[in-house]
Amino acid sequence: GWSATDVLLHLAQTNEAAVASVEGRLEGFALGGVAGEAAADVDELADAAVVAERDASPGEVRDRWQGSAGAQAAAFASCDPHARVVWVAGDLAARTLASTRLSETWIHTVDVASAFGIVPAPTDRLWHIARLAWRTVPYAFARAGRTLHGVVAFELVGPTGGSWSFRPAADHEPLTVVRGSAVDLCEVAGQRAEAADTDLLAEGPDADAVLALVRTFA
Repeated sequence: GWSATDVLLHLAQTNEAAVASVEGRLEGFALGGVAGEAAADVDELADAAVVAERDASPGEVRDRWQGSAGAQAAAFASCDPHARVVWVAGDLAARTLASTRLSETWIHTVDVASAFGIVPAPTDRLWHIARLAWRTVPYAFARAGRTLHGVVAFELVGPTGGSWSFRPAADHEPLTVVRGSAVDLCEVAGQRAEAADTDLLAEGPDADAVLALVRTFA
């Protein structure tokens, strides 16, 4: 039920939260003025935060988002990419948090564009999002209370035709392999497409589960 302005407001709020994380201020941070303990889960918190600040005009939201995006880029540029920072799912590397922010920004950019009948052209920056989806497969399974049978690999084709291979170390042979379009994989991981409606193919003991559970968000 969100409008395009709501989506942009959500991005501004979460950009500000990412800056707080990088600067070590996330503990006690109130998303949109709403404390984390006031919501049952992350989705409820995000919705409550948008509702709490929905009275801002579209122009005010645009300006806030632009400012937050610049602040976020500056925060990530100034920190060690390997430094551990706190986020929704616990502590993680700053580089990983930057990838999650890139993923969320891309997902919501397409959401907003689609409201106006625009389809943004995908670029090879999706590599970072595809890698994030691959790296977090164990997390996705843990969130669902599932157990992986073994290592997973992604063999994808990027937007400009390049081959993207995400595999474990050579001494760990993958049991499950996902193949297909990197754009499709990112859309499925962002819950903007169903795997059955894409060209993605998977084989191995966890094939169906990986396509159902893969994600790029907490």
